[in-house]
Amino acid sequence: MELKWQKSSFSGAGGENCVEIAERGDSIMIRESDTPNAQTSTSRSKFAALIKGVRAGKFDHFAG
Repeated sequence: MELKWQKSSFSGAGGENCVEIAERGDSIMIRESDTPNAQTSTSRSKFAALIKGVRAGKFDHFAG
């Protein structure tokens, strides 16, 4: 089954160096657009927790 990758809305017009996600069954697949063969997966609940944390600013200290 071919995955339908979705780019981040923050990736900019060029489309390079952006995060892409796709659904595969009950999992969320994640990859970097410049290395599309390197993929990882996570559960929907863990991905939702990550997004919630990002929106709440819990990872802002990494952006230095």
